[in-house]
Amino acid sequence: MAPGQHEAIAVLVVDDHEVVRHGLRAFLGSEPDIDVVGEAGGGAEALELLASMVSEGRRPDVIVMDLQMKPIDGIESTRQIRALYHDIDVVALTSFAEEERVYAALQAGASGYVLKDSDADDVAAAVRAAHRGELQIDPVVARRLMSSVHGPRSDHAISELTSRELDVLRLVAAGQPNKQIAAELAISERTARTHVSRILRKLRLSSRTQAALWAVRERLVEVKREPR
Repeated sequence: MAPGQHEAIAVLVVDDHEVVRHGLRAFLGSEPDIDVVGEAGGGAEALELLASMVSEGRRPDVIVMDLQMKPIDGIESTRQIRALYHDIDVVALTSFAEEERVYAALQAGASGYVLKDSDADDVAAAVRAAHRGELQIDPVVARRLMSSVHGPRSDHAISELTSRELDVLRLVAAGQPNKQIAAELAISERTARTHVSRILRKLRLSSRTQAALWAVRERLVEVKREPR
């Protein structure tokens, strides 16, 4: 890589279909800013490979995770990975735009969600967005999520957040990465990152996507719905 350029995003591909896995590896590997550092054919294999990679100092930045796998599916694999490695983002990949699977993946800590019939460019965009700390969810899935977010306000949880943390949360829900949050609030990027970490800890959440959905449910942000 030429001097002055950023390091490539290290990606691990996890899918139990060899053809899909190799296809993802070939496409993502052809992107100049993405480096596919490994692949696994299932959740257990992914966890074992991750432990080995981390011990060798080859920690991936983003995992592209198929949700439809056996015996450990992508949702449980994501939950375990996020519990062990908070700094590794997961982009969920599946053939189904099922509402329950979307919620389960996001609740497990996935940073983004794209469908297998999406363009390859969309998968790469989701990887980049996850690495930047932005939210990248397939538009079809996003509409279903937004139309399904209901429930009473959690006033006690909201009261746990400071006014500055609420400001940060609203910007997270708008899909802003830490750099943009810092610029908007005239704080350092490190301070923005610290605020996000505190918000997740106070709300007992494990990803920015979960925080964004929580903010929508609590009606802290306005949701622009696309016409049907």
